[in-house]
Order: sequence, then C-alpha cells, then structure tokens
Amino acid sequence: MEIFERLAEHNHEQVVVCYDPTSGYRGIIAIHNTTLGPALGGTRFWNYATDEEALTDVLRLSRGMSYKASVAGLNLGGGKAVIIGDNKTTRREMIFRAHGRFVETLGGRYYTAEDVGTSVEDMDYVGMETEYVAGVAGGSGDPSPVTAYGTYRGIKACAREKYGSDSLEGITVAVQGTGHVGYYLCEYLHEEGAKLVVTDIDEGRVKRVMDEFGAKAVAPNEIYEVDAPVFAPCALGAIVNDQTLPKFKFEIIAGAANNQLAEPRHGDILHERNILYAPDYVINAGGLINVYGELNDWTMEQAQRKAGEIYDTLSAIFERAKQDGIPTYEAADRVAEHRIEQVGALQRNWV
Repeated sequence: MEIFERLAEHNHEQVVVCYDPTSGYRGIIAIHNTTLGPALGGTRFWNYATDEEALTDVLRLSRGMSYKASVAGLNLGGGKAVIIGDNKTTRREMIFRAHGRFVETLGGRYYTAEDVGTSVEDMDYVGMETEYVAGVAGGSGDPSPVTAYGTYRGIKACAREKYGSDSLEGITVAVQGTGHVGYYLCEYLHEEGAKLVVTDIDEGRVKRVMDEFGAKAVAPNEIYEVDAPVFAPCALGAIVNDQTLPKFKFEIIAGAANNQLAEPRHGDILHERNILYAPDYVINAGGLINVYGELNDWTMEQAQRKAGEIYDTLSAIFERAKQDGIPTYEAADRVAEHRIEQVGALQRNWV
C-alpha cells in the first residue's frame, strides 16, 4: 500500500494515524480539503477487518464531507475520523478521551462529531480533551432528526423529478437501516402516507418501526429485491454494486447512507438504466448542517430550514445532469468542485 499515492488520488491534505497504548485506542483522522474552512466530519467507531480497510473508509468519507459542505453552501472543509475496534464496548471514556487529545493536536484544522458507532455521550468524553467537537450534550445533540428531514425532503425532490409530483402518499419506500436516521426517516414518510418496507440487522429496531408505522419487514439480504419505486439506503455504504444492481426494480435511490456507490461506474449503470440517484453526500447533508448550525449558534428551526433546502439543491443537480448529459453523481461532483475552485481562487488581501 503506497500511502502517498492514496492521498494524492483525491488530493487529501493530511492523514494522522493515532495510537494510545493505555486505552488501546487506534484511530485515523483524515483531512481532505480546507479551502472553504476547517474540516468537519464525524468519528466512526467500527471493527474493521484490516488497517487498510479503515484507511480506505476514512479517505472516502473525508472526501465526501468536502463535497457535502461545498454543495450545501457551508464554509467548511472535509474531514473524518475512524476508531478501529468493537463499538459495543462499555469501556468508552478513555478511548474517546484519547481521541479528543489527538483531535486537539490539530489545533482547529479538524472538528469532530457523532457518526456510526458513536453517541452524544462519547462526544462528551471527547469534549473533555478538546473544544473542537460538536454534538455534545447541551449543544445540537443527535443530528439524526435533521439528517432524516433533509433525506425526506430529498426523496420528495426525486419524486417530483421522476413523477412530476413530490407527493409520497401511497408510494412504497424500501428503507435499509432503521437506526437513528432510518427511524426518523420512516416517521416522516409514514406521516405523509408512504408505505414502508424495512430491514435492519437489529430485530428490535425493525419491530419498533413495524409497531409504530405499520411497516413490513424483510431479511437484510432481501431488501434489494423489493418491488418498490423508492429505495432509501440508511445503513453502511457500497450497497450499489455488481451483486445488488441486477436485483433492483427501483426507480429512485435516495437515502442517508454514505458512499452508496461501490465504484463510480455503478453510478453510470444507474444512469443507463434510468434509475434516478440522489447523490448521497447531497441528500444526507442535514447532519453536517446541524453541526454547522451548532458552531454558529443557529436554532434548531434554522438548521431544519437549511436542511430543507436539500430539495432545491437536488433539483438543480438533476437539471445540470440533464443539461450536460451526465449521471447525477458526476453533476454533483462538478458543482462541489466548482465552488471549492472559486473560493480557492479568490484574491487574498493583505490586512
């Protein structure tokens, strides 16, 4: 594995490999781009099979955060952190305090927050060691409701693009993952009258959604074969791949999971099959917006209103994709890269 070649592939600025022998903490912090502002991205706690797998994940996720902030019009760069280990452990304080100390060494180049496998309580431990953390108790807290609201608005934008109306009443949505974001998304969809087919590796989560929202459940590996117009992946990434694509009967893919395309060519295949894809880092930007709002003292209403603008952002990306004759993921990348280039080219004045 040639580390500098990996960084150069998507122009990452910095990668910090962190280890604390006392707590057993092993982490990687990746900063992709700080042209627009300090890098911000959550900390993911996951039992990666190899260190290389963890590095691949943090590089992809941090790049996605740069593009997410850019498309959302936020003055933030992109970063991400991963902690390698069992995220079910109860011995969390020293792991996350160690993580906070490494975040502190970056001097504000990187702000962290909650992500997969971490919680508000974990961020409180991080906050004992650094001020460069958001989503702590007393702050904006769990970003999941805002992420879900932005995703819900994004699904409505997809429906309008595909069917001429953004009403979701009576439309079946297959939701993969009923954790924090998936649960709140199901709530929004249910309130509008959508029909739900759900799956999750946690049976308790599935039962809750079935009981509260009348959802039907399928096994995790059966979700890709559900006969539904809309597929909302809200678990882990790379679920649009060579194995799943032949099973799809979906007309829209719009969900909160990161890095849904296993490879860019899978986005090309969706385009060829006329399956409308909402680029993941655009539709799931609500969480980042929530954290940005905390750093800038926004109210919850302001953050939710900004997340609601994902509807218009996606509509503009769909229009650009049609005009340029390109897949939607490529149109979103062009929009993100253009803003970063424009800001980077601004003349700096001596003060």
